[in-house]
Amino acid sequence: MKAIICALAVMLPAALHAETVTIQTATGEVEAEARPGATVALDFAAIDTLSALDVALAARPDFTPPAYLAGALDGLPTVGTLFEPDYEALAAMAPDLIIAGGRSQSQVPQLSKLAPTLDMTIDGAQMIPDAKARISAYGALFDRVEQADALNVQLDDAIVAASDAAQGKGDALILMTNGGKIAAYGASSRFGWLHQVLALPEAYPGLEVESHGEAVSFEFVAEANPDWILVIDRGAAVGQGGEAGAATLDNPLIAGTTAGQKGQIVYLDPAAMYLAGGGYQALMLTLDQLDQAFSGAKS
Repeated sequence: MKAIICALAVMLPAALHAETVTIQTATGEVEAEARPGATVALDFAAIDTLSALDVALAARPDFTPPAYLAGALDGLPTVGTLFEPDYEALAAMAPDLIIAGGRSQSQVPQLSKLAPTLDMTIDGAQMIPDAKARISAYGALFDRVEQADALNVQLDDAIVAASDAAQGKGDALILMTNGGKIAAYGASSRFGWLHQVLALPEAYPGLEVESHGEAVSFEFVAEANPDWILVIDRGAAVGQGGEAGAATLDNPLIAGTTAGQKGQIVYLDPAAMYLAGGGYQALMLTLDQLDQAFSGAKS
């Protein structure tokens, strides 16, 4: 009997360690080990959502995090960049799990040779469904199902609030500034979820679906004459110097639009939109900004 008890005592931890959960990833459903130990995240949106779920990471990519993520990443060792992971450092660390996606998606095959790797890329064309699926997946993976369910409820509530505030307030044009250049994004683009989930009409339907948007001129914006201009300042998001988005749009053509005349040019949090898009906290920051902007405007 004593021998059997000893054998069970040895087997039990191994059995618990081998427990798996089925989660949704960018490549479909995957069986992953539950409650993994040392976890490395190489995706902004993943880092954002894991932080919201209080999941501690073992390492992170080398970048200057936005203020709202600084505390969660403080003191963590870096393992290369999103585009160029430090494979030697990762091999020495021997993590139990690597979470990749987005900018690091192309590295998944190579990363998988070092440790179990999940591709948690979020498709901008289905931003909210993918973001909620990732929240649920991380909840199941790290034994935080109740917390994940609560985050998804809060996200739904924020969408309803911002959507209600936007109704009857006019159309919008999404612009990205990059130095002195501007590009426009439509409803089918990586930022198109703003139109989709808020039922926000496009000021200029039919824009090309390009990763970096459709390059446009200030004359184009003046002709489209949007009621709202939603701005993403890429330079500010990535910490580049040069002309700020507000300076780029400070000209008579933009000022003459309905958005310019009514003070309805909204500079969205650049890190939340450009870097961590699809992360829970990033989405909540953006939705709160839009809720406040639309709520303060007259129909």
